[in-house]
Amino acid sequence: MIDLYTWTTPNGRKVSIMLEELGVPYMVHPINIGKDEQFAPDFLKIAPNNRIPAIVDQETGQTLMETGAIMLYLGQKHGRFLGEGDNYWRMIEWLMWQMGGLGPMLGQVHHFVKYNPGKSEYAEERYSKEASRLYRVLNARLEGRDYIADEYTIADMACWPWVSRFEWQGIDLAGFPNVRDWYLRLADRPAVQRGYQIPHFVTDIPMP
Repeated sequence: MIDLYTWTTPNGRKVSIMLEELGVPYMVHPINIGKDEQFAPDFLKIAPNNRIPAIVDQETGQTLMETGAIMLYLGQKHGRFLGEGDNYWRMIEWLMWQMGGLGPMLGQVHHFVKYNPGKSEYAEERYSKEASRLYRVLNARLEGRDYIADEYTIADMACWPWVSRFEWQGIDLAGFPNVRDWYLRLADRPAVQRGYQIPHFVTDIPMP
């Protein structure tokens, strides 16, 4: 049994989608970051960086924070979604790209463009341009491919929840047709649909 501590954010949805894809039992513990529950002492024992998501594996006693570490742990434990042969390293490459680029930069777009418009024209322009650049990179990678690492892996699960907020980012997916097709392909997966609504329903999956 996995204890999942999470909230309705792109990072939180990465892990809930993976758990749904694995089909393993897990218990959800909502951590309402709007109420600063991520600073509770009990949660900090599991996730000292006070960020969701985090897990506790009741079978092994392993605790983990950071989505990349969690997803690699689950993938190795269950032997799934890591990529076969050379695709393993392609998965690692694009997982690192998401963790170091796509997630942090789109998060800055959310902060300045959606939540604080008009406070910094420079920041809005800088991060919006970087978001468009990252979408171009992903669009090029998906040319002629159904999935980022040529097969469905945790790289897809890690990137997709951030792309699901394309409206927040002012991104028109029509301008990135390979990303749009990939996005819809994943949105059609039942496990993605279930994982998107963890720990509770907020909205339907946005559709371009």
